[in-house]
Amino acid sequence: MPTYDYDLIAIGAGAGGFVSSKLATGLGKKVALIEKGLLGGECTNRGCVPSKALIKAAAAAHQARHLRDYGLETAGELKLSTKNVMQYVKGAVKKVYDSHPASAFEKLGIDVLFGDPKFLDSHRISLGGKVLSAKKFMIATGSSALIPPIEGLASVPYLSNENLFDLVTLPASMIILGAGPIGMEMASALNHLGVRITVVEMSERIMLREDEELVKLLAEKLTADGITFLTGTKAVRAAGKDGGISLTIEDRQQQRREVQAGSILVAVGRKPNVEGMDLEKAGVAWTPKGITTDQYLRTTASNIFACGDVVGPYQFSHMTEYQAVIATRNAFLPFRKKVNYDTVAWCTFTDPELAHAGLTEEEARQRYGNTISIYRYEFRNTDRARTDNAEFGRAKFICDRCGRLLGAHILGERAGELIHEAQLLRHLKLSFTKIAPMIHIYPTFTDVVRQPAKLLYVDRLRNNPVLKILAKVLGKKK
Repeated sequence: MPTYDYDLIAIGAGAGGFVSSKLATGLGKKVALIEKGLLGGECTNRGCVPSKALIKAAAAAHQARHLRDYGLETAGELKLSTKNVMQYVKGAVKKVYDSHPASAFEKLGIDVLFGDPKFLDSHRISLGGKVLSAKKFMIATGSSALIPPIEGLASVPYLSNENLFDLVTLPASMIILGAGPIGMEMASALNHLGVRITVVEMSERIMLREDEELVKLLAEKLTADGITFLTGTKAVRAAGKDGGISLTIEDRQQQRREVQAGSILVAVGRKPNVEGMDLEKAGVAWTPKGITTDQYLRTTASNIFACGDVVGPYQFSHMTEYQAVIATRNAFLPFRKKVNYDTVAWCTFTDPELAHAGLTEEEARQRYGNTISIYRYEFRNTDRARTDNAEFGRAKFICDRCGRLLGAHILGERAGELIHEAQLLRHLKLSFTKIAPMIHIYPTFTDVVRQPAKLLYVDRLRNNPVLKILAKVLGKKK
């Protein structure tokens, strides 16, 4: 039997590398964790953490400007300055970064190494002039911003999530290319912070992966808040002009015009970080969409596994953690587990939030036809929404003929938290009606989940054949 320096080498110290290295160590394995940049990866340093800090600052600014809605007034004119906002964001990143230093992993027995590893074969890598070997590898190198080949874009100081949070002060105006999760979160937050936002999106509507009904509501709200949306529009050319950016755009009729702003943010998608590791020498196949894996997250090299953005199909930190656990278990335990995306969920943290679990109405109808039933509930009908001045929003639940949730979608205050009650039912494969008799705390926003569950419960009672017969019998006795 060959001997190796490590049982597992995890490449990439983001969510996937963190989870896989800790789990393997917990299984008694000798582990090394390699990172070529900063510990925490994209999420901590350039994604989830700084964006949510910016969103929090934006929410505070928005509420401050609407104090009168809560019966409050300032003694004089309210003047908000955003000059220290990015400092707050950087402070939040530092807090999270400092919570997982290299020393914390080393105390667990994990060797933390820095550098740019390259495979020599399926069991060996070179790192900083040294050769390291491992029985198993976990590739968790994540993704980076996809920069489209727009004429002139490379010659202007464009922003992406990789340098947006390095700004010292916010620009007066911004063009955002792309109306997916990143683009929409930043559009919503920056708009509340006083930046004039224009969103340019090639598709006919924003947020294509979301339920169309709720996206329409969200688009109307964000438009009313001052964001300009140019959908069905292609970016053709970028150039510097008057100290800012001039972007030539083209609509479906091939009519062109210019839009101008002080800055431009590229948020059209992500690309997997697969290049530069000499994966072909290890026998690991990959495409522009990411590393090829089977249902056990094993690559085309039998001892090498992969997880997270570099694999897809979902590019969220919580999905990376989920995959990392399954991939590491499959690498070292005898009973293999398949990856299962049936209960995938996510939230886009716009204002208001839009949470998503399972199928959209469009997807459910394509798969199940007219056998589905849909239950909706408006935020304005909940007492907590009335007390909190948060009455905008709608919850939508899509059920199969047995009452199980095919999809749940919530647009409104705290949607990212509220979706988990529905998500738990989906995970346990229980009927949506199980929520109806459960005691809920009053007053909370959970009414937007509980009340639709009660509606389904009542419908099922009405349609119960035994109860129908009983009702007829009792009716005749009268």
